[in-house]
Amino acid sequence: MTSESATYVIIGAGLSGAATAWRLAQTGAEVIVLERDIPASAQGSSHGSARIFRYAYPDAFYTDLVVRSKPGWDELEAASGKRLITPSGALDFGAVRDPRGLAAVLEAADIEHELISAVSAEARWPQLRFDTEVLWHPGAGVLDAEASVKAMLDLAQGAGAQVYIGWEAAQVRVKPGGAGYVVSSTRGDTVHAEQVIVAAGGWLPALLGDLDLPTGFADAMPQFEVRQENAYHFPYRDILHRGETAAYGSTSWPTFIYKGEEMQTYSLPGGRDAGFRGQKIAEYNGGRAIRSARDQDGQIDPANRDRIVQFVRDFTPGLIPESYEETTCLFTNVPGEDMIIDRAEGITILSPCSGQGAKFAPLLGELVADLVAGSQVPHERFRATGQRFARV
Repeated sequence: MTSESATYVIIGAGLSGAATAWRLAQTGAEVIVLERDIPASAQGSSHGSARIFRYAYPDAFYTDLVVRSKPGWDELEAASGKRLITPSGALDFGAVRDPRGLAAVLEAADIEHELISAVSAEARWPQLRFDTEVLWHPGAGVLDAEASVKAMLDLAQGAGAQVYIGWEAAQVRVKPGGAGYVVSSTRGDTVHAEQVIVAAGGWLPALLGDLDLPTGFADAMPQFEVRQENAYHFPYRDILHRGETAAYGSTSWPTFIYKGEEMQTYSLPGGRDAGFRGQKIAEYNGGRAIRSARDQDGQIDPANRDRIVQFVRDFTPGLIPESYEETTCLFTNVPGEDMIIDRAEGITILSPCSGQGAKFAPLLGELVADLVAGSQVPHERFRATGQRFARV
């Protein structure tokens, strides 16, 4: 059994946990990161090399957060010496996606963009088909999640942070007298902390009941929904679009988000995950709901595969509609689709929900560092507010 201590203990070494460790370690604080598996584990939400970095949101609040996050990515790339966001540009289309509304948000934020007719878009990107006008913004890219986690943890450890792998947190208890916390593992090891930051992703719902949260704060927690999503890689038809250009500074295909009345998908060049020879496509919130990450089984849903293959046939003539690589991943949702960054006493809950947290990672670390230091209070948009999903 071990018993270490630190000012801050972070549960989870995914993107948000790693970012928080990096930012806190930069201040000279004592930091311990506890990871149940390995950093950027395939059992969590931050594995692999392909996430979308984009500015297009229907809500100006989130577009502003992306703008604020970009300097942190630039800092991280400079400090690590690694390319973490590969430029690709992004396309948004579909009646529900509302390209014109997105363009208005980007216009107000002074972000480069272009609104293009479907005909003009197909002339420019003949590998795709469009059923509405299209928003193009060239500032988007493909974010390497796994490399980003490792870069932030390397920098955190260089500044004195400790990272324990294979250390699964089982409970957090207030010390007698209220002077800090004891975090216990499933094997009986313990770590002592003045403050605890819980960044457990899809594992959070299973852990919530074992956190010593004040009653009012515990009651205010929103309902978390974890989904086991399905993702597929489809090969490029044109050998010139196999993705080798990523080594020269950009991807060969753009990322895109399509939201129509019957289907909502997102897509991006698959990077290392796809051997640089295919496009990753998934249906947004198309996977089955599970109680927590503990219940994932990694099995692809055949009906979901059929829907995506039909989408590829209808909208991506530049792809062969036969997936050569398939995987599952986790989305952790709350009803309002906002992120949760809230705290009570010495416990902070950090849950960048709804599949959107990756692009904000360095900024999330800054926000939590300011929050736990007492220089900021939780933003109202990120408060735990007791939201519940409506069930039919």
